[in-house]
Amino acid sequence: MDIHRRIVELIDAGRRFAVATVLESDGSTPRKAGVKAAIDETGQIWGTIGGGAVEAEAERRAVEACRSLRPAVFDLVLQGARAEGSDPICGGAMRVLIDPTAAKDRDCYASAAQAVARRARGVIVTTIQIAQETTVSARWCPSDDPDAAGLFPGYQAIHGCLERESPALVAGASPDAGAKMQALLEPVVPRPLLLIAGGGHIGQALARQAVLIGFDVTVLDDRPEFSDPARFPESATTRCAPVAESIASFPAARDTYIVIATRGHRHDAEALEACIHGPAAYIGMIGSTRKVALMRQSFLESGIATEEEMGRVFAPIGLDIGAATAPEIATSIAAQLVAVRRGSDGRGKPKAKGAP
Repeated sequence: MDIHRRIVELIDAGRRFAVATVLESDGSTPRKAGVKAAIDETGQIWGTIGGGAVEAEAERRAVEACRSLRPAVFDLVLQGARAEGSDPICGGAMRVLIDPTAAKDRDCYASAAQAVARRARGVIVTTIQIAQETTVSARWCPSDDPDAAGLFPGYQAIHGCLERESPALVAGASPDAGAKMQALLEPVVPRPLLLIAGGGHIGQALARQAVLIGFDVTVLDDRPEFSDPARFPESATTRCAPVAESIASFPAARDTYIVIATRGHRHDAEALEACIHGPAAYIGMIGSTRKVALMRQSFLESGIATEEEMGRVFAPIGLDIGAATAPEIATSIAAQLVAVRRGSDGRGKPKAKGAP
């Protein structure tokens, strides 16, 4: 479940809890800035900020904060000297906020949860003022918020964070002498869309894995038995319709990933032609080296696609892990999706600077 929605549910249920948020991370750490978890007064946790010693310390401090109702910020250095000891040895450092006063910011978390559900974009701005007593407030700034210019830390920082889709911790001057003010900017962006053309064994296995790694999944097949919702995760959308026509009409964007795994090369070719000119972040197609070479030649000679467009297509699909079975092939594809999503070229190399 989306953590913002869980926070709203805990507030509405009258539960006493604290929100643990990673403000900063440096070096090798289990999680990065912006991740959060909710921890109640018994130590029960929803979400994660990294597990192990980091989470254990966050849970301990959250239980204390639930009693005192005072926010706190703590640092954890993950540089234990001995591998066999109990101290974390990752080598990095983390700064974590524990906020037991989140109930006052229900509107912010509710707006973030609604944005996730609507595939809308925005930024959560969490302002922390550290003085004798630490105070925390959170507000929601939608992507088109005209008032962001008048808010700390200002329009440029807020919308720059959203453009980069990366959290940022910004320091500013506090109106109270001797106090320190910071704002954590957390972009809330839609989950990426995975469109799977073909509901066969590989499509089914990939749908299950893709849901686990954070994709919203839609499966297309023109056969009722292979677009049966019972074959796929509950959260996946299935459509029984002509595949090429459905792809052509699908509202693909830069956060759309397309995997073509239909029942034959003719259907694959039609599906590829329907999406190759679009803005999708990823287009991959099942096929042997020979099949891919012949289709590439056909597309180029007929003028269906350019060299550059064909160069975007991941075919044969997936990372080369020696996959043989349908679940293994799905794993190789899922790994490639993650690689592209996280900044690699999907072929084992990081993207060049300035690459989209």
